[in-house]
Amino acid sequence: MALDFDPGQSLSRHARSAELLDADTERDLAIAWRDHRDEAALHRLITAYMRLAISIAWKFKGYGASVNDLIQEAGLGLMKAADRFDPDRGVRFSTYAVWWIRAGMQDFVMRNWSMVRTGSTSSQKSLFFNMRRVRARLEADAAAEGVELDSHQLRERIANEIGVALKDVELMEGRLAGSDFSLNALQSDGDEGREWIETLEDDGEQASERFEREKDGTRLREWLGDALGTLTEREQKIIAARKLTNPARTLESLGEELGLSKERVRQIEAGALQKMRRKLAPREEELRGMMG
Repeated sequence: MALDFDPGQSLSRHARSAELLDADTERDLAIAWRDHRDEAALHRLITAYMRLAISIAWKFKGYGASVNDLIQEAGLGLMKAADRFDPDRGVRFSTYAVWWIRAGMQDFVMRNWSMVRTGSTSSQKSLFFNMRRVRARLEADAAAEGVELDSHQLRERIANEIGVALKDVELMEGRLAGSDFSLNALQSDGDEGREWIETLEDDGEQASERFEREKDGTRLREWLGDALGTLTEREQKIIAARKLTNPARTLESLGEELGLSKERVRQIEAGALQKMRRKLAPREEELRGMMG
């Protein structure tokens, strides 16, 4: 869905003049989009929180991308958040949207930092976005204490501070310090030298990674099956129709089938999800690890 802003205004100025939504209005708009795909409701919700997206985008302007591109990516993150937001969970949309916007910004910056990708694992992202700040603070602390750190000692402290391996810090330093070059360039001056592209590791999924993914998928299905087992037959039917099918059934259609009001179906769904969350609570840390 396109955002139809007045071309005579800048996007930032338009966002600053947008309405402030109270919790009830925000929830009504989110429900209208989720249940009826009401584009007018989506447009109003997105417009109201575009200032939030822009403020987050500005925090990433030091990474080389243009502000306009960053704002566009922030807007995409905001729309993804609106499409996945569940207003029945009792969380404000702004709280939920922040995660999606920041994740989109980080992926965009890392994709565009170099022709050769800097990396996409959680540790590489943490290094990329925190290494310069941590380095500056460690250097300032050392200077205040009258301590001189050599490059190796500084890298060790950065690794300990961020919680990554020393080799990851060294590798990231090299990537950030280097400039882009052709992957078809020869490694040596001779005609028989290999091209750099021949040394690149295959980005495809390795056997060990596939095994871990499949194992996690099996465990996740077992845990979800146990959680679903705590529900009544009616609750299972509603959760399956609302969360496990694509596209999801609407509250109205389920209400008609079950002889219930739309609001009653929503209440049953919310209660069933709460039961499942309680069942899955002991697995919270493991689930975060799988989803992270």
